[in-house]
Amino acid sequence: MRRCNMENAQKEGRIDVENLIENPKISIIVPAYNVGKYVGQCLYTLTHQTIQIPYEIIVINDGSTDNSLEILQQYAAADGRVHVIDQPNSGVSAARTAGLHAARGEFICFVDGDDYVAENYLELLYRACTLNNADISCCYYYWHLVSNDILFEYPFRCRGVYDTEQALNILLRDVLIQSFLWCKLYRKELFIKSGVRFPNMCFEDLAVLHKIFAQAKNVAIIDEPLYYYNMHKDSTLGKINPRKVDDYIRAIAMIRMTLDKSGQYSKYRDSYHALAKKTYSNCCYFLMKMHLQKKDPRGLLSDIVRLRRVVNSCCAERFNHEAVQDGLTDIFYRNKNKRGFAE
Repeated sequence: MRRCNMENAQKEGRIDVENLIENPKISIIVPAYNVGKYVGQCLYTLTHQTIQIPYEIIVINDGSTDNSLEILQQYAAADGRVHVIDQPNSGVSAARTAGLHAARGEFICFVDGDDYVAENYLELLYRACTLNNADISCCYYYWHLVSNDILFEYPFRCRGVYDTEQALNILLRDVLIQSFLWCKLYRKELFIKSGVRFPNMCFEDLAVLHKIFAQAKNVAIIDEPLYYYNMHKDSTLGKINPRKVDDYIRAIAMIRMTLDKSGQYSKYRDSYHALAKKTYSNCCYFLMKMHLQKKDPRGLLSDIVRLRRVVNSCCAERFNHEAVQDGLTDIFYRNKNKRGFAE
């Protein structure tokens, strides 16, 4: 993967895109908050795609306090496909929502401002949708460990075209298709039909992506890693805290509520239980990591027991979201106000 910044792009000359931005087919939504170290590479890879159809890049500067906005404005001045929305810091969910409202394309994709993509990222995802009459296309990704510049290719893969039920079963298990908004291309109408609103929490994509997949008649998966997820100390998974663990479980509880309300929990029970087991395992690891960082093992076992109780509540035949709420508060928000689930 070629790594370049704005200076490299300027040396190559201003890109002539006057005929490409009038009716964009694809809208790329890029939330950006204090990603000055990475956003230049992100935008370079997005502005140098091999696809030959018109597309736009909507970057939402979410109140950055570093040099992110300056870099975004440089790219917008050099390339007419790049549009910058500058807003006060409101969180990644609000940034993505602002991007969706501004998007003009028939297709939508999300790229985080501290990540980057292969040069044929859009071309292959778009081709997968159009050739297979799919509403969503998915690809795979690399973990890029920034500190030592090592790439790990995500190992669990599949390929093919899947109908709604098949795709949802795969998505809910969160292995062969993971609940990240990125590394996917969507028809914009799916967001309108599903009425999705991104909740203001961590793991917000896990909390809502099943609603979008439920509106898709066909989902195409291509067995190629085209997205590069930068792992660094400030990334979502690079810094774990009690609120993030709380929101992880909150997200799977929101999925259970949606399945109950739609009367489809029994159809997806096995896949949902697999998700709950994965969540439990990951959260146990996160709890142990947090206790080790504090060099204080006291309360770890009791926290794990309470965690198991909460996850089991999510899988109970008669689901009570208030009981799950109380369990979360008991683990991570002792003596603090309870935080309700988003509907």
